Amino acid sequence: MSRIQKTISPVDDTVYLERELAEEAQIEAALARAAAVQREWRSLTVEARCEALSRWVDAMIADPQRTATELAWQMGRPVAHGGGELKGLEERARHMLAIAPRALADLDVGPKEGFRRFIRREPLGVVFVVAPWNYPYLTAVNAVIPALAAGNSVLLKHSSQTPLVAEAFSSAAVEAGLPEGLLTHLHLSHEDVAKVIGDPRVGFVAFTGSVPGGHAVQEAASGRFIATGLELGGKDPAYVRADADLKHAIETVIDGAFYNAGQSCCGIERAYVHADLYDDFIAGAAELVRTYHLGDPTKPETTLGPVVRTSAADFIRQQVANALTRGARRLVTPDEFPLATPFGPYLAPELLVDVTHEMAVMKEETFGPVLGVMKVASDEEALALMNDSDFGLTAAIFSRDLEAAVALGDRVETGTLFLNRCDYLDPALAWTGVKDSGRGCTLSSLGYEAVTRPKSFHLKILG
Repeated sequence: MSRIQKTISPVDDTVYLERELAEEAQIEAALARAAAVQREWRSLTVEARCEALSRWVDAMIADPQRTATELAWQMGRPVAHGGGELKGLEERARHMLAIAPRALADLDVGPKEGFRRFIRREPLGVVFVVAPWNYPYLTAVNAVIPALAAGNSVLLKHSSQTPLVAEAFSSAAVEAGLPEGLLTHLHLSHEDVAKVIGDPRVGFVAFTGSVPGGHAVQEAASGRFIATGLELGGKDPAYVRADADLKHAIETVIDGAFYNAGQSCCGIERAYVHADLYDDFIAGAAELVRTYHLGDPTKPETTLGPVVRTSAADFIRQQVANALTRGARRLVTPDEFPLATPFGPYLAPELLVDVTHEMAVMKEETFGPVLGVMKVASDEEALALMNDSDFGLTAAIFSRDLEAAVALGDRVETGTLFLNRCDYLDPALAWTGVKDSGRGCTLSSLGYEAVTRPKSFHLKILG
């Protein structure tokens, strides 16, 4: 078996870089260092840890242009959008560091004569973070910063598509003066990932990826009594009510569907539009989609890059073809985008109508630049369709009626309910999902609960 990991760039379908996979001795050394340094790191105050991690954030955001260029070559995001991921990383990291002293403070359970009682949050040890390629900085920082601020060490494994991101995390740790081995990366095979999960020094696994990948993580952890955080994607819906601001809804839904070539776990993949607005919505949506520039993501004029690899593009093409065979209709045709081809990773944006839930494009995760739009007659019909899914990560409602939207949102099976926006993580709110979108929580004060354990102190005072 080859121990060389190759990253094929979607820009030109050639090998962009190669990395050697970690050998057994390297894995053992990394685990040993992480376990040893964690015992020292946890002894620092929360404030001291956060001060050091703030320097790490400074190092991470220092060169946005280089980051944008590397992301374009590794996973295809246009350089025009690449810098935004570092802004998101900073927003999330700064917020989680700011709330850490309060979130990790001892919980006083109240007075009791002759006793002192409190609950302390203790770190779990070594946290193993397995991050994907689609938002490699953002998905990783969601777990990395809370884990470190809480007093854990972190071992990081990124997708073979984005190895430079893992290396950037480690390099910034050195630049920030973090203790050696506290935050380090390994390039690993799937088999070695499973071995690391099974190692007794690992206290928690944070995984972001596919549903099959989540099952594999659970299976690897099944022989041990450790928790796993699983963020497994979605088939996120948007509902445009009859009272929505039409222009705003069109712009927001289309951006939520096609940003990052639709390769977002919380991107909009299906839309339900009230009959009163449907005709105007699809006309405006088609007009907006035609303004996208499909092209080389390293060029500043490109607004829609390739999907991550040819095999992903082939899956998306097949899903669209099946929908067309079953009666779906394109509002925008591929020949309107000269770079789109019937092969390779460059896909034209697909806006489909006359779709039904009998089609995979409305039921199974697409993870590409495809949006199916259905007409609905009522809130109840929209609600039933929104909940008719194996996923439940986010859902968006577009309406001017706040109370009606909250009442409807209360019945939507989802981890996050948006009103008049979508595809965004507010670090003050819990990031979580239901059904096949996974389990666990990152971000917000609740995100610290996943990477710590409660320890009760029940102290009887004599004399």
